[in-house]
Amino acid sequence: MAIPDFQTLMLPVLTEAAKGEARIGDVVERLAGAFSLSPEERSHLLPSGRQTTFANRVHWAKSYLGKAGLVELTRRAHFRITPRGREVLARPPERIDIRFLTRFPEFQAFRVAQEGNGEAAEAVASADDSATADLTPDEIMRVAARQLEAALGGELLQRVVAGTPAFFESLVVRLLIAMGYGGSVYDLDKVLVGKSGDGGVDGVIDQDPLGLDRIYVQAKRYGPDNTVGASAIRDFFGSLDRFKATKGLFVTTSSFSASARETAELLSKRIVLIDGPQLARLMIRHSVGCRVEETLTVKRLDEEFFEG
Repeated sequence: MAIPDFQTLMLPVLTEAAKGEARIGDVVERLAGAFSLSPEERSHLLPSGRQTTFANRVHWAKSYLGKAGLVELTRRAHFRITPRGREVLARPPERIDIRFLTRFPEFQAFRVAQEGNGEAAEAVASADDSATADLTPDEIMRVAARQLEAALGGELLQRVVAGTPAFFESLVVRLLIAMGYGGSVYDLDKVLVGKSGDGGVDGVIDQDPLGLDRIYVQAKRYGPDNTVGASAIRDFFGSLDRFKATKGLFVTTSSFSASARETAELLSKRIVLIDGPQLARLMIRHSVGCRVEETLTVKRLDEEFFEG
């Protein structure tokens, strides 16, 4: 089964707390068994790689129950049910979710503080009725970040396609330099060779700081409907052969056909293919053609601070 969302976990977490003081790690393990999660689902990590998705959702379920006064913290990583929580379980609902918790004034105050007022409150309220309603707050942030990145990627590709072939060739080399290849942007005139008689190679860049190995680059600025086919890959392979090169990088703003990818896999030289969407992701990751506008910092409770 799929990993349950954090609202689905609220009632099970409260039920576990009713058994006595509970350690959150033990609750995670018991609920993973109760929901028959597979080893892969149990070990699935958040993008940060610091916590499993299931454990993160159990923690958020416990946190929201605490905001409603149904559970309380006792010591580090431990919690227990409150008298109010026992009252809820005396007549247990079919499901405890955010809508259920809004009946408690403490939770209402928490939501007001969380949502603020005006446009922010409307946005959060609409999110409760959308496809993100079952996501934890940090998952909602990641979804929003992916949406922003996808929109930025589209804008980047549009600008690149609208530029000149020479600009695209320069951009590809700048990206490789930003990724740690070659040297610095001041070496562009040394690595850009795209001109008449270049043999189908637009750039040559060092793979290591000493220049012991080189990567030959082909950059094709195509529209989204102009797919790169197998023949272009074979032509590039021939160019690599003339340069006695062993490695090549073929970058395009469009996409590669299935036969082009198959051809690249079967040829004797290592040819890496980067299509438009992957190019945009790399540009964003290495801040090429874009910049940081705002940084959001997510902080968590420091349990050790409150010990001793």
